[in-house]
Amino acid sequence: MKKIVVYSVWSFLVMSACKSDKLPAVAPDIKTEKTLNDTDDPAIWVNPIDASKSIVFGTDKETNGAVYAFDLQGKIIASKTIRNIKRPNNVDLAYGFKLNDSSKTDVLLFTEREKNQIRMFSVPAMNPLDNGGFKVFEDEGNSAFTYPMGISLYSSPKDGTLYAIVGRKSGPELGYLYQYKISADTLGVVKSSLVRKFGKFSGKKEIEAIAVDSELGFVYYSDEQHGIRKYHAEPTMGDEELSCFGGALFQEDIEGIALARYKDGTGYIIVSDQQKGQFNIFSRTTNEFIKAVNLSTLETDGCDVVTVPLNATFKNGLFVAMNDEKDFFFYDLAKLGLE
Repeated sequence: MKKIVVYSVWSFLVMSACKSDKLPAVAPDIKTEKTLNDTDDPAIWVNPIDASKSIVFGTDKETNGAVYAFDLQGKIIASKTIRNIKRPNNVDLAYGFKLNDSSKTDVLLFTEREKNQIRMFSVPAMNPLDNGGFKVFEDEGNSAFTYPMGISLYSSPKDGTLYAIVGRKSGPELGYLYQYKISADTLGVVKSSLVRKFGKFSGKKEIEAIAVDSELGFVYYSDEQHGIRKYHAEPTMGDEELSCFGGALFQEDIEGIALARYKDGTGYIIVSDQQKGQFNIFSRTTNEFIKAVNLSTLETDGCDVVTVPLNATFKNGLFVAMNDEKDFFFYDLAKLGLE
């Protein structure tokens, strides 16, 4: 009994200390309607015709999971929500995917963990393009090494090729991430093919959050409790790690990554400091730490950001963060205090 009491007091003191040094909380502009199970990761689709009709997609991970679609008021769009997904985890978007010589579409891809695959749908029509799904980590057998979690899309500036970079629940020290080429044949049938395996892993916990800077050609991922790792996104540029940074700034788990991109090449890398309830912000160009911000979310996994004005509420851009109460928080980008 004495051990339990001492442990409880120590835990209380640690938790109190962690709370006491938190920054002032910034309230969201919008809280979404609740999902059924457990929110995890968002992706923002900017409507090219009318930005005020943009959609925020967000995964709800469970066996009876879904990828929810929300309008900019945080209301669920039932007609755009994809249901009956077996534990969807992370999600990402790409624009102008070439289906054939005369047809392009924006696309949404996400991991379906309990089926060991990734799924692909057109946006905003929400039609499946994957014939039921693309299997991943097939050479790893049936183990935690095959349970897909993180995903991020890379559109190559060299030739327009679309790649999906996928992480899993567990993996080796080298080659943790798999990069798949997503392409359509002459009949418009979309296929996935493995291009490379790359990426170091510390072995401390897991790798889930992945983000790609297509314009600058880099992929970043969170090696939880270790650091943010950086590699070339273009397969022909090699598999050497470019840097590993930021680890000492996080209380425990390094989680969701969002890339705020500006046309002049500047911007920010925004990363969830999950247990502290804050976000650490780094320079997109130098990767140097800039500041931390407390956005009042609880245990944030995934986040996403766009830097274009969407409506009167989000006139500076939109930052979306998962909140561990079955919802997502929306912020005008100016609330993060970035200049």
